[in-house]
Amino acid sequence: MDDPKLVEDIVHALDIEGGSTERRPVHTIGVGATGVFEASPVAKNYCTAAHFQPSKKPLDVAVRFSNGMGLVEEHDGWSDVRGMAVRFKLSDDRATDLISMTLPVFFAPTPDTFLQFALAARPKECHRETPWQKICDFLKLQLPMPDPYPGQETRPNEGATEFADKHAYAQPAVLQASIIGAPVSYVRASYHAVHTFIVTAPDGTDRWVRFNWQPIAGVLNTNPLEPPVDIYLKEDLEKRLAAGIERFSLMMTIGETGDDFDDPTKQWPPHRKRVMMGLLTLKEVPEDQQTHCEDLSFNPWLLTDGIRASEDPVLKIRKQVYEFSSNRRGGIPCPFSRTEG
Repeated sequence: MDDPKLVEDIVHALDIEGGSTERRPVHTIGVGATGVFEASPVAKNYCTAAHFQPSKKPLDVAVRFSNGMGLVEEHDGWSDVRGMAVRFKLSDDRATDLISMTLPVFFAPTPDTFLQFALAARPKECHRETPWQKICDFLKLQLPMPDPYPGQETRPNEGATEFADKHAYAQPAVLQASIIGAPVSYVRASYHAVHTFIVTAPDGTDRWVRFNWQPIAGVLNTNPLEPPVDIYLKEDLEKRLAAGIERFSLMMTIGETGDDFDDPTKQWPPHRKRVMMGLLTLKEVPEDQQTHCEDLSFNPWLLTDGIRASEDPVLKIRKQVYEFSSNRRGGIPCPFSRTEG
């Protein structure tokens, strides 16, 4: 997809007051970690990509965890979507990326509808609902608006909910985003790549799949009844990795006939076959975060032989959106592989 104006419109729609064009427009606050990835014994049977092959030495990885909001000010304890971008450093000096978030589905099925959603969900003035308003919400079979956090004057909830009321495709993601909460740690959340990719097996079989990261430590959120803490996630990760290691399993779900491979708003049935493709081990939080995290330009189109993108139109435009954002903030250009689409 090549539509420069639509790409710029999407990025500008994501820019909000309190953000910065010198940073990412969303997932603005982040922390980088380094570690290794080791393919599972069965991974090679499903995909010929280099990072899924047996190796005497695990592959080095760079990981960026992030908060979803486009604010420069940190609010780790607020309910928010979190991100996990992983770069696998392949043995032949190439790399491949996998970008995921704590929602299993996306907000819109096409670039145009996502632009509409992004404009509608721009932060608006928010107020605490009265008990009567909350009761009316329940009577209408809808969740009441969450109470604003102390000092929170604007938020995207009102506009996103109003948009979802009129567009059914946005409802699953908006509902889950509104109640997602805050993790006790970046390594106590599960992350979903959302989009469908096509993996090729050694015998030439193609499979349509979706990836997700599952924390070995288990998923755990903060207590929503306790006051939120603004800043703790980076310090938590530093303490954990200074004391030991943290791990994630990379799970691959295989789609079947009838599943929607090109619409990221559609969740697949929970009984689909899942394969454990590898183990990610986090070891360190680099001191130089600018070089090892903020300057990196992750991109879901940084692919390698054995994996290719589906026809998902949102996935297609993300290539240009990420490139535009990276160039605007002066990030390191993506080293796209020879097999890019």
